[in-house]
Amino acid sequence: MKIETKPFRVSAGEAVDLKARPTAAKPLYRSKEDYQGRLAEHLAGLQEQQTLLYASGRHALLLILQGMDTAGKDGIINHVLSGVNPEGCEVFSFKQPSEEEQKHDFLWRTTCRLPERGRIGIFNRSYYEEVLIVRVHPDLLLREGLPEDPMAPETLWKERYQSILDLERHLHRNGTAVVKVFLHVSREEQGRRLLERIDRPEKNWKFNTADIKERALWKEYRQAYEACLGATSTDHAPWFVVPADDKKNARLIVAKLLLDTLKDLDLRPPATDGPRRLELEAMRKLLGAEGG
Repeated sequence: MKIETKPFRVSAGEAVDLKARPTAAKPLYRSKEDYQGRLAEHLAGLQEQQTLLYASGRHALLLILQGMDTAGKDGIINHVLSGVNPEGCEVFSFKQPSEEEQKHDFLWRTTCRLPERGRIGIFNRSYYEEVLIVRVHPDLLLREGLPEDPMAPETLWKERYQSILDLERHLHRNGTAVVKVFLHVSREEQGRRLLERIDRPEKNWKFNTADIKERALWKEYRQAYEACLGATSTDHAPWFVVPADDKKNARLIVAKLLLDTLKDLDLRPPATDGPRRLELEAMRKLLGAEGG
Protein backbone atom coordinates (compact mmCIF):
# COMPACT_ATOMS: atom_id res chain seq x y z
CA MET A 1 0.00 0.00 0.00
CA LYS A 2 1.93 3.01 -1.28
CA ILE A 3 1.80 6.23 0.72
CA GLU A 4 1.30 9.31 -1.44
CA THR A 5 2.12 12.56 0.38
CA LYS A 6 1.31 14.99 -2.42
CA PRO A 7 -2.42 15.29 -1.52
CA PHE A 8 -1.45 16.67 1.89
CA ARG A 9 0.86 19.36 0.54
CA VAL A 10 -0.17 23.03 0.60
CA SER A 11 0.72 24.72 -2.67
CA ALA A 12 2.54 28.05 -2.58
CA GLY A 13 -0.01 30.85 -2.50
CA GLU A 14 -2.93 28.51 -1.91
CA ALA A 15 -6.02 29.86 -0.16
CA VAL A 16 -6.31 27.25 2.58
CA ASP A 17 -9.71 26.06 3.74
CA LEU A 18 -9.23 23.58 6.58
CA LYS A 19 -12.91 22.67 6.60
CA ALA A 20 -12.41 21.32 3.09
CA ARG A 21 -9.38 19.24 4.08
CA PRO A 22 -10.02 15.84 5.70
CA THR A 23 -9.07 15.04 9.28
CA ALA A 24 -9.36 11.33 8.49
CA ALA A 25 -8.06 9.36 5.53
CA LYS A 26 -8.35 5.81 4.26
CA PRO A 27 -6.24 3.55 6.53
CA LEU A 28 -2.75 2.95 5.20
CA TYR A 29 -2.47 -0.35 7.09
CA ARG A 30 -4.56 -3.54 7.25
CA SER A 31 -4.04 -4.43 10.91
CA LYS A 32 -2.03 -3.48 13.96
CA GLU A 33 0.68 -5.90 12.90
CA ASP A 34 0.74 -4.47 9.38
CA TYR A 35 1.04 -0.95 10.81
CA GLN A 36 3.95 -1.99 13.01
CA GLY A 37 5.70 -3.64 10.09
CA ARG A 38 5.23 -0.66 7.78
CA LEU A 39 6.40 1.77 10.44
CA ALA A 40 9.45 -0.39 11.17
CA GLU A 41 10.29 -0.39 7.46
CA HIS A 42 10.15 3.40 7.36
CA LEU A 43 12.22 3.68 10.54
CA ALA A 44 14.91 1.46 9.05
CA GLY A 45 15.02 3.77 6.03
CA LEU A 46 15.22 6.83 8.26
CA GLN A 47 18.07 5.31 10.23
CA GLU A 48 19.99 4.62 7.02
CA GLN A 49 19.40 8.15 5.73
CA GLN A 50 20.34 9.67 9.10
CA THR A 51 23.70 7.91 8.92
CA LEU A 52 24.28 9.38 5.46
CA LEU A 53 23.13 12.81 6.71
CA TYR A 54 25.74 12.71 9.46
CA ALA A 55 28.47 11.27 7.24
CA SER A 56 28.04 13.86 4.49
CA GLY A 57 27.84 16.76 6.94
CA ARG A 58 26.40 19.08 4.29
CA HIS A 59 22.73 19.21 5.21
CA ALA A 60 20.42 19.37 8.23
CA LEU A 61 16.76 18.44 8.57
CA LEU A 62 14.26 20.46 10.59
CA LEU A 63 10.82 18.98 11.31
CA ILE A 64 8.24 21.48 12.55
CA LEU A 65 5.13 20.04 14.20
CA GLN A 66 2.09 22.23 14.74
CA GLY A 67 -1.48 21.38 15.64
CA MET A 68 -4.27 21.86 18.11
CA ASP A 69 -4.02 20.31 21.57
CA THR A 70 -4.19 16.47 21.47
CA ALA A 71 -3.34 16.43 17.72
CA GLY A 72 -0.57 13.89 18.35
CA LYS A 73 2.67 15.87 18.19
CA ASP A 74 4.27 13.94 21.07
CA GLY A 75 3.19 10.64 19.55
CA ILE A 76 4.86 11.50 16.25
CA ILE A 77 8.10 12.22 18.09
CA ASN A 78 7.91 9.06 20.19
CA HIS A 79 6.97 6.65 17.40
CA VAL A 80 8.35 8.05 14.15
CA LEU A 81 11.72 9.14 15.50
CA SER A 82 12.24 6.27 17.93
CA GLY A 83 14.50 4.46 15.49
CA VAL A 84 16.98 7.25 14.75
CA ASN A 85 20.25 7.69 16.62
CA PRO A 86 19.55 10.05 19.55
CA GLU A 87 23.08 11.47 19.22
CA GLY A 88 22.10 12.97 15.88
CA CYS A 89 18.62 14.14 16.77
CA GLU A 90 17.37 16.89 19.10
CA VAL A 91 13.82 17.75 20.16
CA PHE A 92 12.78 21.17 21.45
CA SER A 93 9.35 22.15 22.75
CA PHE A 94 8.39 25.80 22.69
CA LYS A 95 5.80 26.90 25.19
CA GLN A 96 5.15 30.33 26.68
CA PRO A 97 8.24 32.56 26.14
CA SER A 98 10.37 33.43 29.14
CA GLU A 99 11.07 37.01 30.17
CA GLU A 100 14.49 36.81 28.51
CA GLU A 101 13.01 35.45 25.28
CA GLN A 102 10.43 38.22 25.13
CA LYS A 103 13.22 40.79 25.15
CA HIS A 104 14.48 39.44 21.82
CA ASP A 105 12.85 39.34 18.39
CA PHE A 106 10.25 36.59 18.00
CA LEU A 107 12.60 34.32 16.01
CA TRP A 108 15.48 34.44 18.50
CA ARG A 109 14.61 31.58 20.82
CA THR A 110 14.03 29.09 18.00
CA THR A 111 17.01 30.24 15.93
CA CYS A 112 19.24 29.27 18.85
CA ARG A 113 17.93 25.70 18.57
CA LEU A 114 18.28 25.10 14.84
CA PRO A 115 20.03 21.82 13.94
CA GLU A 116 23.62 21.90 12.78
CA ARG A 117 24.60 20.21 9.53
CA GLY A 118 24.51 16.45 9.84
CA ARG A 119 21.72 16.45 12.42
CA ILE A 120 17.93 16.28 12.67
CA GLY A 121 16.04 18.86 14.70
CA ILE A 122 12.41 18.59 15.78
CA PHE A 123 10.39 21.60 16.91
CA ASN A 124 7.32 20.66 18.94
CA ARG A 125 5.56 23.95 18.22
CA SER A 126 7.84 26.64 16.86
CA TYR A 127 8.21 30.25 15.78
CA TYR A 128 4.83 29.78 14.12
CA GLU A 129 3.24 30.20 17.56
CA GLU A 130 3.96 33.91 17.09
CA VAL A 131 1.42 34.09 14.26
CA LEU A 132 -1.00 31.56 15.78
CA ILE A 133 -1.58 31.69 19.54
CA VAL A 134 -0.40 35.31 19.64
CA ARG A 135 -2.86 36.16 16.90
CA VAL A 136 -5.70 34.46 18.79
CA HIS A 137 -4.58 36.13 22.03
CA PRO A 138 -3.35 39.57 20.87
CA ASP A 139 -2.87 40.69 24.49
CA LEU A 140 0.29 38.54 24.46
CA LEU A 141 1.85 41.05 22.09
CA LEU A 142 1.83 43.65 24.83
CA ARG A 143 4.40 41.59 26.76
CA GLU A 144 6.87 41.59 23.88
CA GLY A 145 7.95 45.21 24.19
CA LEU A 146 7.63 45.99 20.50
CA PRO A 147 8.83 49.47 19.44
CA GLU A 148 5.38 50.47 18.17
CA ASP A 149 1.88 49.82 19.46
CA PRO A 150 1.43 46.14 18.44
CA MET A 151 -2.32 46.41 18.52
CA ALA A 152 -2.48 49.12 15.87
CA PRO A 153 -0.63 48.11 12.64
CA GLU A 154 -2.65 46.02 10.20
CA THR A 155 0.60 44.85 8.62
CA LEU A 156 2.00 43.11 11.73
CA TRP A 157 1.08 39.58 10.68
CA LYS A 158 2.20 40.10 7.08
CA GLU A 159 5.54 41.36 8.36
CA ARG A 160 5.94 38.34 10.60
CA TYR A 161 5.06 36.01 7.74
CA GLN A 162 7.76 37.74 5.68
CA SER A 163 10.32 37.34 8.47
CA ILE A 164 9.53 33.63 8.59
CA LEU A 165 9.77 33.30 4.82
CA ASP A 166 13.13 35.07 4.85
CA LEU A 167 14.42 32.75 7.58
CA GLU A 168 13.31 29.60 5.78
CA ARG A 169 14.78 30.79 2.50
CA HIS A 170 18.05 31.44 4.33
CA LEU A 171 17.97 27.95 5.88
CA HIS A 172 17.30 26.38 2.48
CA ARG A 173 20.25 28.22 0.91
CA ASN A 174 22.50 27.00 3.71
CA GLY A 175 21.58 23.33 3.53
CA THR A 176 18.70 22.88 5.99
CA ALA A 177 15.65 21.05 4.65
CA VAL A 178 12.50 22.22 6.44
CA VAL A 179 9.49 19.91 6.73
CA LYS A 180 6.40 21.58 8.21
CA VAL A 181 3.50 19.43 9.40
CA PHE A 182 0.12 20.61 10.61
CA LEU A 183 -1.61 17.70 12.33
CA HIS A 184 -5.23 18.22 11.35
CA VAL A 185 -7.52 16.83 14.05
CA SER A 186 -11.29 17.29 14.15
CA ARG A 187 -13.03 19.03 17.02
CA GLU A 188 -14.96 15.84 17.72
CA GLU A 189 -11.81 13.74 17.95
CA GLN A 190 -10.14 16.33 20.18
CA GLY A 191 -13.13 16.16 22.52
CA ARG A 192 -12.85 12.36 22.66
CA ARG A 193 -9.13 12.54 23.47
CA LEU A 194 -9.68 15.13 26.18
CA LEU A 195 -12.33 12.91 27.79
CA GLU A 196 -9.92 9.99 27.62
CA ARG A 197 -7.41 12.03 29.60
CA ILE A 198 -10.04 12.48 32.29
CA ASP A 199 -11.36 8.91 32.25
CA ARG A 200 -8.01 7.11 32.28
CA PRO A 201 -6.06 7.67 35.53
CA GLU A 202 -2.71 7.09 33.84
CA LYS A 203 -3.49 10.01 31.51
CA ASN A 204 -4.85 12.43 34.13
CA TRP A 205 -1.50 14.23 34.25
CA LYS A 206 -1.93 15.22 30.61
CA PHE A 207 -5.19 17.06 31.22
CA ASN A 208 -4.98 20.82 31.58
CA THR A 209 -8.02 22.98 32.23
CA ALA A 210 -6.49 25.56 29.88
CA ASP A 211 -7.16 23.09 27.04
CA ILE A 212 -10.90 23.62 27.55
CA LYS A 213 -10.51 27.41 27.34
CA GLU A 214 -8.49 27.10 24.13
CA ARG A 215 -11.03 24.64 22.70
CA ALA A 216 -13.67 27.37 22.97
CA LEU A 217 -11.55 29.37 20.49
CA TRP A 218 -11.56 26.61 17.86
CA LYS A 219 -12.84 28.86 15.07
CA GLU A 220 -10.29 31.58 15.82
CA TYR A 221 -7.44 29.05 15.75
CA ARG A 222 -8.70 27.55 12.51
CA GLN A 223 -8.74 30.96 10.85
CA ALA A 224 -5.25 31.76 12.17
CA TYR A 225 -3.93 28.45 10.82
CA GLU A 226 -5.58 28.96 7.44
CA ALA A 227 -3.98 32.39 7.06
CA CYS A 228 -0.59 31.11 8.23
CA LEU A 229 -0.49 27.96 6.08
CA GLY A 230 -1.46 29.87 2.96
CA ALA A 231 1.04 32.67 3.53
CA THR A 232 4.08 30.55 4.47
CA SER A 233 3.96 27.41 2.33
CA THR A 234 6.68 27.56 -0.33
CA ASP A 235 8.26 25.19 -2.82
CA HIS A 236 11.38 24.79 -0.68
CA ALA A 237 9.58 24.70 2.71
CA PRO A 238 6.03 23.47 2.13
CA TRP A 239 3.34 22.80 4.69
CA PHE A 240 1.66 19.42 4.84
CA VAL A 241 -1.83 19.16 6.33
CA VAL A 242 -1.80 15.62 7.70
CA PRO A 243 -5.12 14.03 8.75
CA ALA A 244 -4.64 13.26 12.44
CA ASP A 245 -7.86 11.63 13.66
CA ASP A 246 -6.11 8.27 13.12
CA LYS A 247 -2.79 8.50 14.96
CA LYS A 248 -1.29 5.47 13.22
CA ASN A 249 -2.10 6.87 9.79
CA ALA A 250 -0.58 10.24 10.72
CA ARG A 251 2.63 8.58 11.92
CA LEU A 252 3.04 6.62 8.69
CA ILE A 253 2.49 9.75 6.60
CA VAL A 254 5.01 11.83 8.58
CA ALA A 255 7.57 9.01 8.44
CA LYS A 256 7.18 8.89 4.66
CA LEU A 257 7.54 12.69 4.42
CA LEU A 258 10.81 12.61 6.34
CA LEU A 259 12.15 9.66 4.37
CA ASP A 260 11.28 11.28 1.03
CA THR A 261 12.87 14.58 2.08
CA LEU A 262 16.13 12.93 3.08
CA LYS A 263 16.24 10.83 -0.08
CA ASP A 264 15.71 13.94 -2.20
CA LEU A 265 18.89 15.40 -0.71
CA ASP A 266 20.81 12.60 -2.46
CA LEU A 267 23.05 12.14 0.57
CA ARG A 268 26.42 10.49 0.09
CA PRO A 269 29.39 9.86 2.38
CA PRO A 270 32.43 11.98 1.55
CA ALA A 271 34.56 10.54 -1.25
CA THR A 272 37.88 9.00 -0.32
CA ASP A 273 40.61 10.96 -2.09
CA GLY A 274 44.19 9.91 -2.78
CA PRO A 275 45.81 11.15 0.48
CA ARG A 276 43.01 9.62 2.54
CA ARG A 277 43.38 6.31 0.71
CA LEU A 278 47.12 6.28 1.47
CA GLU A 279 46.36 7.01 5.12
CA LEU A 280 43.89 4.14 5.30
CA GLU A 281 46.33 1.75 3.66
CA ALA A 282 49.00 2.74 6.20
CA MET A 283 46.51 2.02 9.01
CA ARG A 284 45.73 -1.34 7.40
CA LYS A 285 49.42 -2.28 7.54
CA LEU A 286 49.67 -1.29 11.19
CA LEU A 287 46.64 -3.36 12.08
CA GLY A 288 48.01 -6.28 10.05
CA ALA A 289 51.28 -6.07 11.92
CA GLU A 290 49.41 -6.25 15.23
CA GLY A 291 47.71 -9.44 14.09
CA GLY A 292 51.05 -11.03 13.15
